[in-house]
This record gives sequence, structure tokens and C-alpha cells, in this order.
Amino acid sequence: MTRSPTPLEAAAGKLIAAIQKEWGIEAGEPESAASENVMHAAHDLLQAASKFGSIVSVTGLGSVSTFLGEQWVQAHPQVLPYIAALESAQ
Repeated sequence: MTRSPTPLEAAAGKLIAAIQKEWGIEAGEPESAASENVMHAAHDLLQAASKFGSIVSVTGLGSVSTFLGEQWVQAHPQVLPYIAALESAQ
């Protein structure tokens, strides 16, 4: 029997989907490499949420935006609601 994702895992998954959308829009452009790196970092958040039930092991005392990269987040404000949801699910 498969288990349902926790609210934290679901929020991390939605953030990944939002980042993937941004990455897809940038496909073939030089900035797509940065978005791909951010997507991998978001997967680290999901893995921490799944394994530990918390993302603090990855973010430390910092925010999700800081962990992903403030500059990238500021350039992609569409992901902000998903970051807020993830932080509130913490």
C-alpha cells in the first residue's frame, strides 16, 4: 500500500513543478542551467521532507529562498507562492 505524501512533501512537490515550469520556459537559453540547478536543490528539499519530515537539515536556519538562491528566486517571482507554502508547511 502506498502512503500519501505529507503536507510538507506535497508542498515541496508543487515547488518542484513550479521550478520545472520556469526551466521549461528557459529551455535552450543560457539561464536554463541555473534553473536546472535550482530544480535539483528543490529535489533535495523533497528528499529531506520525505526522510526527516523536515527541510531544516537542508536549509539550516536559512529560508528556502536563500537555499535556492535569492537572485534566481527574485528573477522568477512565479515560484514565491510555492516557497511560502513550503515554509508554512514546515
